[in-house]
Amino acid sequence: MNFFEQQDKARRQTRRLVTLFGLAVLGIIVAVNVLVLGLFGYAEIGQPGTPVGPGEYLQANFNLIAVTSLITGAIIGLASAFRTLQLRSGGGDIARALGGTLVEPDTRDPLRRRLHNVVEEMAIASGIPVPEVYVLEHEQGINAFAAGYSPSDAAVAVTRGTLEHLDRDELQGVIAHEFAHIFNGDMRLNIRLIGVLFGILIISIIGRRLLFSARLARGSRNAAPAIFIGLAVLIIGYIGLFFGRWIKAAVSRQREYLADASAVQFTRQPDGVAGALKKIAALSASSYMVADAEEVGHMLFARGMGYQLFATHPPLESRIKAIDPNFDKAEIKALAESLSRHAQARRAEAEAEAQARRAAAESQQTPQQRGPGGLPLDAERLAEQIGQPGLNQVFIAAALTASLPSTLERAAHSDEWAMELIACLLLSSDDNVREEQLLLIARQLGEDGEQQTRSLLPSVRGLKPEQRLPLMEMAFPVLRRRPARDLIDFMKLVESLVAADGKLDVFEYALARLLNKHIEESLNPSRAGAPGSSKLSGRLPAAAEFLSILSHHGRPEQAEVAVEAAAEGLRMIAEGTAMPPLLESIPTDWPARLDKALAGLDKLRPNDKERLLKAMVTVVQFDGQVVTAELELLRAICGLLHIPLPVVATDSGR
Repeated sequence: MNFFEQQDKARRQTRRLVTLFGLAVLGIIVAVNVLVLGLFGYAEIGQPGTPVGPGEYLQANFNLIAVTSLITGAIIGLASAFRTLQLRSGGGDIARALGGTLVEPDTRDPLRRRLHNVVEEMAIASGIPVPEVYVLEHEQGINAFAAGYSPSDAAVAVTRGTLEHLDRDELQGVIAHEFAHIFNGDMRLNIRLIGVLFGILIISIIGRRLLFSARLARGSRNAAPAIFIGLAVLIIGYIGLFFGRWIKAAVSRQREYLADASAVQFTRQPDGVAGALKKIAALSASSYMVADAEEVGHMLFARGMGYQLFATHPPLESRIKAIDPNFDKAEIKALAESLSRHAQARRAEAEAEAQARRAAAESQQTPQQRGPGGLPLDAERLAEQIGQPGLNQVFIAAALTASLPSTLERAAHSDEWAMELIACLLLSSDDNVREEQLLLIARQLGEDGEQQTRSLLPSVRGLKPEQRLPLMEMAFPVLRRRPARDLIDFMKLVESLVAADGKLDVFEYALARLLNKHIEESLNPSRAGAPGSSKLSGRLPAAAEFLSILSHHGRPEQAEVAVEAAAEGLRMIAEGTAMPPLLESIPTDWPARLDKALAGLDKLRPNDKERLLKAMVTVVQFDGQVVTAELELLRAICGLLHIPLPVVATDSGR
């Protein structure tokens, strides 16, 4: 099942979640009504002792039932909405609420450095912004989670036990598992699940408060009725708890099997994920957490609590056997003895050794095996690789980051230099235009910002084209920690730098649009694009326009070939219907027209986005070559359509 099918499944599961939530709320409302009718309902209607039927009884108490239902439903709905709004800031808030501490990119702790490198390499390989990275320092069990509404506000957190007990391959397997949740749309679903379950559980919270208040007033004449009411509401609340745990189990268990399988496909190392699961089974602390993991249990790599009425994760043995059919339980006992003999924290292997191993693995790949950037631009294969890139892409991402000048890598990871680095990427080669841009930078970032930008310029000029956008992605985690006002002002500065020479090239368009999307979604994560429901058949004119623009940028001097390439891509999605007209050349207002087209196409159903991606690849590879402008525009288009494009490089010399 590929990325687009997973996105479609996540959309269906969201509808299923709404249905389950509705049933749970209905059950709670019925239970509350039974309690209220028992206490305050009219027991007799008409003459005393006259028997009445159920219909007459309900009719006589209609107003009471209506008011009770309305109040109960409003309490649950408002509580759910309130909790969801509390989580609107994204994944970092959830990590910090559980005691997580942010891992700085320039950390000297080898365990934390190894963790950050693994996350950064996988993000660049996958074509998504680098998430924030957290460590739950007080948790000795092996566990992890990814949280957020979208990749732009995602955070990945691991426990201290994960760092200390797992080797690099096992850590990579766990992180790949969490990335699978990001790609499969599970993060947004998980946050919605937290909000929904809080609404369901609010009745039990009210019941506990009522019972506690009644106990404080034991001397009062009304104490006994108050205790009875509090106890009854508490029991009803536990009905909500039952429903809540059932919903979590129904939604999450199969997603864990899928994430395990995706992690194996990503890393091509079954022993990584399987090894981590075996160590959880062998370790005395297992995967259990000190922090209250009830609310976030469905988000974790493994179970965060001991006994649960409905387990949120499949049994460890079942997960291990799904990856390693030859698994023998005796391995766990031997592994437990090994872990007890080596209770001291396992230090990370030297980074130089890790880099050498990755470089050696990359060098063994022949150009024919790798294709452009290690990922052949074959429409079918690329669609399968979206959201599930291979280990080869991780090697390439590692090699790409390792080849960056150290000055630029440090700047990308620095709070004080990230903005200046991104601004420097946009400086013109024309001396007059560049001085005007530097003046804009001085006005926005101050004289120190201007001087820092100037100092980075010699290193930026030596960058290869394929290094520029990944460098911006590397800088984004520290950039997004700035105040919202600073980020909004910085977006305006980027637009001013791009407009300084009166024209917009493809790289400037790609960087500005991707950066704006990342910032906007990090500032308003709950509004980040979820899978849409529009059909491609109703968006063909927009598709024709954007395919035309993409084709002409790859073949600026071959208008006829460009139109032919766009026509070939459009035929793939038109399905025999009348084809809208194609552009004969690149219009001067192509950025605005492309923005408008993509805004509509982002609302497509996941399976239609897959068809659109295949049409894009057909256009890009029409002449058998991939040029820088095509790749950067393809990267921007995929980003704006919420399609994570794995690492792809251009043909040399073009």
